[in-house]
Amino acid sequence: MIEIVVTCESIPQAEALLASGADSLVFGEATFGLRLPADFSREEQSELTQLIHQKGKKAIVAVNGIMHPEKMKLIPEYLRFLKEINVDQILVGDPGIIQVMKQKELALPFIYAAETLVTNARQINFWGKKGATGAVLAREVPFEEMAVMEPALEIPVEVQVYGATCIHQSKRPLLENYYRYTRQEEGVAKERGLFLSDPQDENTHYSIFEDDHGTHIFATNDLSLVKELGELAQAGLTTWKLDGIFTPGADFVAIAALIYQAKVAIEAGNWTEELAQELAEAVASHHPKGRGLDTGFYYVNPKKIR
Repeated sequence: MIEIVVTCESIPQAEALLASGADSLVFGEATFGLRLPADFSREEQSELTQLIHQKGKKAIVAVNGIMHPEKMKLIPEYLRFLKEINVDQILVGDPGIIQVMKQKELALPFIYAAETLVTNARQINFWGKKGATGAVLAREVPFEEMAVMEPALEIPVEVQVYGATCIHQSKRPLLENYYRYTRQEEGVAKERGLFLSDPQDENTHYSIFEDDHGTHIFATNDLSLVKELGELAQAGLTTWKLDGIFTPGADFVAIAALIYQAKVAIEAGNWTEELAQELAEAVASHHPKGRGLDTGFYYVNPKKIR
């Protein structure tokens, strides 16, 4: 069965996403979660979890930051809160959190989400034996390797099919340091809309922002694997992630509805190239202007990745 996992930026948007066919919603608070579309208060997280459960769907909370000592001290209290509101799963990338969850009163079902490190079945199965209920596959894994990997997997893996791809994160406040050096006063948050460009390639557009977790840089183009959804499903890769960090509001809801339409067609055996093309064009029409779309690493020859 295909599962559609989506981020959300507000409770009203979450309601719309659930109505549009999303199976699981990802949210959290900025202190612990990486690259979230919004920072939810504890009250909002509780309300959102209740809403999701009322609709019979899953609540997934992002606790996937690298927790330096000052943040690790806050983790036990946050895990207790998440247990109290009865979230279904959490995203975890830091093994320190997994160690903390060995305490029965802090244990939660977790999805292993260590970004670029999650690249092979052996590693994924290792974390499955440590209690992971799933894993987030690195965005840099080509389909050829995914297809070979899937039969050996002991837990399900999430594949991103739409949205921005982070290609670099540094704990250092790179933007803040730059502005201090150049004696400028500029905003560094996501809302500032900053990007980097290669002086030798005017088509590059690396979105960049800074937050409590450091500096984040994204690929020039966002990801759209709409036309590849049938192939992914046939290979058994049926947990699909949509990331709305740069696609706000109703447009992201519309894209989620289009992916749900693809899911229905595939499960009914009605998937065609014509429908795939139609849905891909519709997704592109709702994608933010000025942000490109491509298939990322999907078609890359694995031998060319070093």
